[in-house]
Amino acid sequence: MKPGRILLFMACVIAALASLGAVIPDDGVEVAGHHLGFASLHTLVRHDAQPEDSVPQSAASDPTDSVSYYRALVNDGNLRFWLPDKHYFDALWKTFSRARRDQRTVRILHYGDSQIEMDHISSRLRSHLQQRFGGGGPGMVPFHPITPSLTVRQSTTGELVHLSSFGDSTVVRSRGDYGPMMQCFRLGGGNAVTTLRAAQSSSVDDRAKRFSRVTLLFNDRGGHLGADLTDRQHKISNRYRNDTKGIGSFTMPLDSTSNNVRLSVSGSADLYGVLLDDGYGVAVDNIPMRGCSGQQFTLVPEEKLLAAYDRMDIGLIILQFGGNSVPYLKTSKQISTYCQSLGRQIDHLHLCCPTAKILFVGPSDMSVRLHGQLQSYPILPDLIDSLAATAVSHGAAYWSIYHAMGGRNSMPEWTRQGLAGQDYIHFSQRGADRMGDLLSQALENSYSLYRLERRHKRQKGSSR
Repeated sequence: MKPGRILLFMACVIAALASLGAVIPDDGVEVAGHHLGFASLHTLVRHDAQPEDSVPQSAASDPTDSVSYYRALVNDGNLRFWLPDKHYFDALWKTFSRARRDQRTVRILHYGDSQIEMDHISSRLRSHLQQRFGGGGPGMVPFHPITPSLTVRQSTTGELVHLSSFGDSTVVRSRGDYGPMMQCFRLGGGNAVTTLRAAQSSSVDDRAKRFSRVTLLFNDRGGHLGADLTDRQHKISNRYRNDTKGIGSFTMPLDSTSNNVRLSVSGSADLYGVLLDDGYGVAVDNIPMRGCSGQQFTLVPEEKLLAAYDRMDIGLIILQFGGNSVPYLKTSKQISTYCQSLGRQIDHLHLCCPTAKILFVGPSDMSVRLHGQLQSYPILPDLIDSLAATAVSHGAAYWSIYHAMGGRNSMPEWTRQGLAGQDYIHFSQRGADRMGDLLSQALENSYSLYRLERRHKRQKGSSR
């Protein structure tokens, strides 16, 4: 057959498949007691999109064995989860799977200590989940840069007061006016400008290098906040104005994807953050809190944090803490007191964001020199057991970096491989990437189990 005819035949087949994908609903159809599904046109033309009920190829021949395999991965081993119930993440996976179809940007708020600074771990998680479920953009950033980021280059001018629930004595405390990033910048009637540019480094995933929607989250203290967004890439400017006091937001769509905008604001407001998103799917917000042990959330009153979270579509809150407390915890009573405090934080977040799942990510292995040798902190195993029990008893999931690394005395080996620094505490860039991949794999295992269980249940139902 001539090449031209082969191409014509392939084009006809693709057109026929596209037509079927356009008319068959996303959830499939029931025919003679059997459930039939078909990939949507969007899925057919995007190599990174996978339908909700797609399953690993190994599962096609024997889904029962595959369910057991993935259940073992989720419940046992170094990448396991501790869960309040075995279906804890099911609603989350359903939401993520349908986000693109439902035209939603479902957010993951990744809070953590200095281990996640510079978008460490979050960036790998973002890359994996956006490839799986759609979405793009680097997510939420503060109005003024606090620490450098691999993903966003930012510069700010204007008279701003930094309000923070954490940090040393140079920052200003407030009565809970911190917002969802546990810190904000107060504008006192003047003007301020922030320029945001998505980094174009090869180490940044392509999906995070562009955005088509900018959202400013704020608490308007005077009722007259104004904003001017200029797309520096396409030389387009749009103005927005708020006339109501209290917590609000401007959502500013761009005519096309961009990587460089200028946001100018004027008025009296606490500027909570700027959200940089593209399309529908999943967004991952990196929120580092240097020096914290995860006990700041109750400093924000429920009604204020609830109002701020209500302006976002949050599916999952990740709390990655514990490492900063390890050197100071010596006794079982101290561990108990710390975990009780963390339990109150989880309860508070459940009240402030009742629809979100919460995942507590526990500390890594950390080394201290004892009797002339580097060893894991003796308190670590007991602390990790207590953290897992606390998370589960307060309706949250738990995942252990300590176990993912290899457990006791694994940090020296990570350091020898260049995955951690000479302080035997912090990951290097490569180590943070590795840990982000391991967390992504653990979540992927959970998602695979969810899909297989759904398929197995459907097959059992149709065979009756």
